[in-house]
Amino acid sequence: MSKVILKNKRTKIAQSNKIKTTTSNPTLDTIKMVEQSLSKMSEYSSKNKLWRSLPRQVQYPTFKAVLNYLEESNKIMYDTDGTIICTFVDNPKLKRLKETSRSLL
Repeated sequence: MSKVILKNKRTKIAQSNKIKTTTSNPTLDTIKMVEQSLSKMSEYSSKNKLWRSLPRQVQYPTFKAVLNYLEESNKIMYDTDGTIICTFVDNPKLKRLKETSRSLL
C-alpha cells in the first residue's frame, strides 16, 4: 500500500513540475487592438510598456506573437535600444519625413 501512495505522490509532483506551454494564436481583434495602441503613440520604449498600456489584458505569448506578425509585415521596427517604432502608412512622423525629404532622382 505504501508503494501505491509513494507512486501517486511522485506522479503528482512530476505533473506539478511540468512547465505549461501554450501556443496561442492571436485573434484579429487582438491584432487590431495592438495596432491601434501603437498608432496612438507611434513609439514605445519597450515591449513591456506597450503590453501594459493595452486596453484589455492579453497573455504575453499572444502579445509576442502579435509583435512578430507586425514585424514580419513591416508595420513595426525595433530600434537598437529596443524601442518599438510604428511604421504604419498613417503614421504622422512618416508623413512629415516624406514631405520634408528630398528626392534622389
